[in-house]
Amino acid sequence: MNVTTPTGVPDDAYWQRPDPDSAQPAREPERPTPDPGPVYPGPPRTPPPSPHWRPPTIASSPPPRDMPAQDMDALDDSEGSARTVTYGVGLVAGAIALILLCLLCARFLF
Repeated sequence: MNVTTPTGVPDDAYWQRPDPDSAQPAREPERPTPDPGPVYPGPPRTPPPSPHWRPPTIASSPPPRDMPAQDMDALDDSEGSARTVTYGVGLVAGAIALILLCLLCARFLF
């Protein structure tokens, strides 16, 4: 990789601040700007949509229906029986896993 200064000066003179006591450098003469050519006027305007472009809508929906009443005692009973079944299945699965673990350990020891 070749890193050089744009002016070709080999030292850091290019990057140093100019001396405030020195005269200001002469500015380059302004060049005439070329003719810009045609100006883009932007995209053409779109015509407004027809007033009938939307489908007809229903003004209001009917009110919601009432939910059936809940029997809290029956819900509590069914939750209790579901909990009993869940605990029973978990106990049976745990017992089977414990028996298999004991058989596996006995196989390695004896």
